[in-house]
Amino acid sequence: MSRTSRNDPAPGRTLRRPLALAAWMLLALALFGVFILLGNWQVRRLHWKLGLIHDVATRVRAPPVAAPGPTQWPRIAHGQLQYLHVSLQGRFLAGEQTLVHGTSADGYGFWAIAPLRTDSGFIVLVNRGYVPASLPGTPAYAKAAPPAGEVRLTGLLRLSEPVGGFLRPNRPSRNLWYSRDVAAIAAAHGLPAATVAPYFVDAAAGASAAGAWPRAGLTVIRFPNNHLGYLITWYLMALMVAAATLYLGREEYRLRRQLKREPGDGPQPH
Repeated sequence: MSRTSRNDPAPGRTLRRPLALAAWMLLALALFGVFILLGNWQVRRLHWKLGLIHDVATRVRAPPVAAPGPTQWPRIAHGQLQYLHVSLQGRFLAGEQTLVHGTSADGYGFWAIAPLRTDSGFIVLVNRGYVPASLPGTPAYAKAAPPAGEVRLTGLLRLSEPVGGFLRPNRPSRNLWYSRDVAAIAAAHGLPAATVAPYFVDAAAGASAAGAWPRAGLTVIRFPNNHLGYLITWYLMALMVAAATLYLGREEYRLRRQLKREPGDGPQPH
């Protein structure tokens, strides 16, 4: 009776042909490289996101500074200075109010956007706050009318929101707005583009009287940060590919060595 060594190949196990083995190894190497690159990208994204969160937290808590004027607008266009704590002084332009559909902690309604001509001469769109979708007795526009005369307020600098909402594009011709698109709102009211700042300002709490509409100070500052989980996932997938490749290589090496020892009985390549 013959005895089977525990190092014998499993029944029906055959060697892979060199070309097939090389193709498998190349595919594994490519996958490993892609997963490592994706993991490295997420590392960079994590550092960027942590830096952004730190910068925004620092700006929000800092004392207000004068709203950026035309010389600083190129920085805004490149996505800088968002959530900067700013101060504004000037007068709201009469009859130029815009209500933008949106949600807040108080529910669904509108953001009341009004252009303010600063004492420096340029115009800034100010998000004066939230207005409920239904106000009994008085239309929402009347409730949200900006005050007349000189005003001074503080708030957070926000970047323009072009295009519109998800599956809901802005329709200026019908006065339907789903995002705070600074350029489009300014154009709809005939404001000279060269004098309109490329950002808007979320007015801070206290910009309106207690209990009055619109309700300011409802800015939500939240930055989803899932990059750590993503980078762990990509690196684990790279590790799994490497482990599977090493296992396959070891098995192929063991079978080939056995084939050399037992040329008549060993597994045949396929």
